[in-house]
Amino acid sequence: MKKGFYTIMSAQFFSSLADNALFVAAVELLRSSGAAEWQRAALVPMFALFYVVLAPFVGAFADAVPKGKVMFIANSIKVAGCLLMLFGVHPLAAYAIVGLGAAAYSPAKYGILTELLPPSQLVKANGWIEGLTIGSIILGVLLGGQLVGPRLGAALLGFDLPLIDTGVDTPAEAAIASMILFYAIAALFNLHIPRTEAPLQPLDLGPAGLVRDFSQCNARLWADKLGQISLATTTLFWGVSGNLRYIVLAWAAAALGYSTTQASSLVGVVAIGTAVGAVVASLFMRLDRATSVIPLGVLMGLLVIGMNYIDDVWVAAPFLILLGGIGGYLVVPMNALLQHRGHNLMGAGRSIAVQNFNEQACILGLGAFYTGMTKLGMSAFGAITIFGLVVAATMALIGRWHRRNCRRHPDEVERLLAIARTDRH
Repeated sequence: MKKGFYTIMSAQFFSSLADNALFVAAVELLRSSGAAEWQRAALVPMFALFYVVLAPFVGAFADAVPKGKVMFIANSIKVAGCLLMLFGVHPLAAYAIVGLGAAAYSPAKYGILTELLPPSQLVKANGWIEGLTIGSIILGVLLGGQLVGPRLGAALLGFDLPLIDTGVDTPAEAAIASMILFYAIAALFNLHIPRTEAPLQPLDLGPAGLVRDFSQCNARLWADKLGQISLATTTLFWGVSGNLRYIVLAWAAAALGYSTTQASSLVGVVAIGTAVGAVVASLFMRLDRATSVIPLGVLMGLLVIGMNYIDDVWVAAPFLILLGGIGGYLVVPMNALLQHRGHNLMGAGRSIAVQNFNEQACILGLGAFYTGMTKLGMSAFGAITIFGLVVAATMALIGRWHRRNCRRHPDEVERLLAIARTDRH
């Protein structure tokens, strides 16, 4: 791997660590303030909101500005979101601002991989970047859980700045304040990300032109016989897994009687399995064989439903590791294939923005559905059943879709697979 790849990994680690710790802290901030459970569930779709709204613009912005600079700006926006949360803005609104920073960050983070590395290394690079991201999720949710707990929370509140009243009075607020440090570390790494030789694409279309350009890019990727399959798979995977992050917290409270601090450890357990699956996929999967993992999606959906029958943490832990492992092995090669097709069809930043738009729209839609059901009294067990059925049924349909493509368009599918096998540039 090129030297700049490790700088990207370092920046991603600290930014993702703060994202996930902040999520747990925001959940606890709402809980401790007496907010209804539906507001806690609404954190997930609120984070996804700007991914969807700004999708036509963030991809083009990532292609028009050096990607290290884009990532620096994005982390600065995340810091602003943390400060707004501390200054009394409603946590849902402030968390949406953090989501704005994440929406700007993602096209640059993934887009630079296709600029820095040849397609032959994309699966391996995705395995490492996803494995590291999952590692940061594990540490982030554990860190967030501990920071809002009685020990570290009390220790953080014990720090006082002389002559300054910070207004930080609860463990959740102290945890949110500490996230600013991690975003600042990520921003420092962003400044050292190398400038690639990929030409910048100037923003000269205007808002209406960017929307039209984005719509064309979205249609182009959905029309591609391999791009559509990988995009459908990753859209579903992230739509469900993005919401499962909160559902596992709710399930742990309902099934095991866990507090936010205790429940956060189980989110970390799922992430451990995902990291292992991601690394294994990076070692053994090839780009041209990515579609062979589709049946694992059906299995993953059925396993999600199995959570309803677990009420012992010693059974839950290995079960969640297995669930995460299957997900990691599924998403890494499909994500790499999607990046490869997107890079061949349009600019790297634009292709990632299209991917983010579809994935985050799925998170937003499913999150809004779950939030609405929660407001109407739906239990975590009911949500788990619905999500599991959605995953299994939809992945089965995607598999059928790909088999139909192979029957009806064999020459086109083989041509695209040949590009994936032989492209080294």
